[in-house]
Amino acid sequence: MPTVEVVPQQDQIRARMITVKNPASGEQVAQVPVSSALDVQEAVARARRAGAGWRELSPKERAGYLLAARDWLVTHDQEVVEIICAETGKPRSEALLAEVFYGCDLLGFYAKRASKFLRDEPHSPGLLKTKRVYLRYAPLGVVGIISPWNYPFALTFGEVVPALLAGNAVILKPSEVTPLSGLLVERLWRECGLPDGLMQTLAGYGETGTALVDHCDAIAFTGSVATGKKVAQRAAARLIPVLLELGGKDPMIVLADADLERAANGAVWGAFSNAGQICISVERVYVEASAYEPFVAKVVEKTKRLRQGYHPEYGQIDVGAMIRPEQLDIVDSQVQEALAQGAKALTGGRRNEALAGLFYQPTVLVNVDHSMRIMREETFGPVLPIMRVRDAQEALRLANDSSYGLNASVWTRNKRLGQRLAAQVESGSVCVNDCLANYLALDVPFGGVKQSGLGRRHGLWGIRQFCQPQTVLVDRAGLKREPIWFPYTPRTARLLRRTMRLLFRRGIKGKLR
Repeated sequence: MPTVEVVPQQDQIRARMITVKNPASGEQVAQVPVSSALDVQEAVARARRAGAGWRELSPKERAGYLLAARDWLVTHDQEVVEIICAETGKPRSEALLAEVFYGCDLLGFYAKRASKFLRDEPHSPGLLKTKRVYLRYAPLGVVGIISPWNYPFALTFGEVVPALLAGNAVILKPSEVTPLSGLLVERLWRECGLPDGLMQTLAGYGETGTALVDHCDAIAFTGSVATGKKVAQRAAARLIPVLLELGGKDPMIVLADADLERAANGAVWGAFSNAGQICISVERVYVEASAYEPFVAKVVEKTKRLRQGYHPEYGQIDVGAMIRPEQLDIVDSQVQEALAQGAKALTGGRRNEALAGLFYQPTVLVNVDHSMRIMREETFGPVLPIMRVRDAQEALRLANDSSYGLNASVWTRNKRLGQRLAAQVESGSVCVNDCLANYLALDVPFGGVKQSGLGRRHGLWGIRQFCQPQTVLVDRAGLKREPIWFPYTPRTARLLRRTMRLLFRRGIKGKLR
């Protein structure tokens, strides 16, 4: 693995250290100093100084840094993959596609559209014909980003890029489980010539994140619902904007007429990619009765062929390690509880003892129902529970029987029916005959409803949520006095009433008095 550059702040020499381990092997990868609340406060001050000049640049000028970052990422792709895999234990192919390739695409997407998304917008002045009105998008200031451990590079990049492009300074607190990817993001921007202090990474635990909420001008958080609520509550005391991407319990509906081969392939990839540690992974499946048995048979067959482990080369492994031991325990707890309640594991169902690291066997469960946690709570691991249903309406009812609403999928050869059902699913995104791919559609917003979060990534919304809209009205006539200014006179009132009737009356009779 390449040498990881760790640049401690001065007073971090005596601070606690985060020990980073490879979850696939248990080997120590690096140690990173913990940033204190004072470090955060000082970083925010540096960010404000750096941001003063940055916000004066045009969107096109800022976009030039994005293109430089894309060149850097293409040039350093193998080093980035090595660092991501070292602290997550995921297959190299997944790190390349879902993190590095995604990052390159995101940089190009926003660089190309920067001027369009951020330019001043002229608007109609309505009745104020002597005025000009336009809307401008001003940066929020210093944006604090608290990023997760499941995609430590991609999910960080997905918010750092639009926040910077919008004219903000950014302070990132990566997950304490995967700080190296966060430090790599800072190094990337530094080597691309971004002004000092404009993008900083501060590693740490909950106290570091709390300090960000206490000092930044806006917070973007990706993680659990419980922690997201705490972030929102603390931010509410300061009335600062909060963007939350939280959990999911994403349903898959398989109708009787679906292409079962494609649906089974989608289910297996959607459930076990990144060892199931994806907020939009397939977490529960509802299959119409006549298709249930052949669908389950195909899923089990494909799951048993998956290669699990850790390998330093591409294409040798399908399912990698779980990243946090605590999460592995949660997954096993849900599975064992479901088995005790009558569920059956057709494959998997336990930790993979044949491997040294944090590996859980890809697991297919049947005989499940909504009395079980495995069908209600986010699992975030390689588990696929499948439930038989009578028809599409029962599948839809069960799919919506959740406090989450992040992603979903509907599988049927009747695409019109699939789209009608998709419109009835209570979810921020829905795929028809596909899964997970919607996250790569960068032109459209991505986010959740219900308890799955607030705000959106990607597209126009993904950058403007890092802006403060400001309406500007400019007088064009240059009169010494407007007709509605002081002093008020009877003549002013008569003119106003005549104008009101001329513009707004609908068959009103009678004369003015």
